[in-house]
Amino acid sequence: MCNLYRMDDRDWVNKWAQDVESLINLMPAYQINPDQWAPVIRNTSDGRKQLANCRWGLPSPIYLQRKAAETRAEKLRKKGLPVDMDELLRMEPDSGVTNIRNLTLPHWKRWFGVECRCLVPVTAFAEPDPASKEEGGRTPNAWFSARPDKAVMFFAGLWVKQWKSVRKVKDGLTTDDLYAILTTEPNDIVRNVHEKAMPVLLQTAEEIEIWMRAHWEEARHLARPLPNDRIVITSREPYGSTIVTKAGEPLPEPMVL
Repeated sequence: MCNLYRMDDRDWVNKWAQDVESLINLMPAYQINPDQWAPVIRNTSDGRKQLANCRWGLPSPIYLQRKAAETRAEKLRKKGLPVDMDELLRMEPDSGVTNIRNLTLPHWKRWFGVECRCLVPVTAFAEPDPASKEEGGRTPNAWFSARPDKAVMFFAGLWVKQWKSVRKVKDGLTTDDLYAILTTEPNDIVRNVHEKAMPVLLQTAEEIEIWMRAHWEEARHLARPLPNDRIVITSREPYGSTIVTKAGEPLPEPMVL
């Protein structure tokens, strides 16, 4: 699964988003980890396209939240403390699901409509590469790009508006626009590093138009491995290397569903 990516093309908006309403000022370069904020091009319920910052990680399925809340409730009961399950469930921390793999899961179907689709711009994404680890060293990341010059491509994404949840205990309830990316079977290039999955990547204007405008039964066919000749490994770097880092604290464990 993909839980680290970069966007370092300073002129991508002029190339890909000239007709998009912008709600943000872009950084010249950035690196994104789970639960951080990043630019997405999103559809809206009234048919517009917007460039906006969203937080990486869609809401987790309720059964996972309920299971965690029940575990917390049991600890309270053992201490002889009162339990309000509704309140525990409401306040149960949820760092979100970063990668959507199982498109048959009923939890995701509410966001399959065009109004919940988005594009996540990316020039490179990373997967840990244990085979390249030197003895006694740290596991490096293999960075994947469309070409050696790191041309812009897009993750196929889903987004949700103004979701109220507890992302971090210290922050309490917050209301955020959230997003996640789709993943699929890896192609041969990615499989040599990460055998389980790769992001669903869109590289052409036709693919982007289908994802953002087509009925779900057509759009879902884009969830397929990218052809081998459309992606390369551009570098290997120690885990934690950054261009611009926004991380200032330990990050929660990401999820894929």
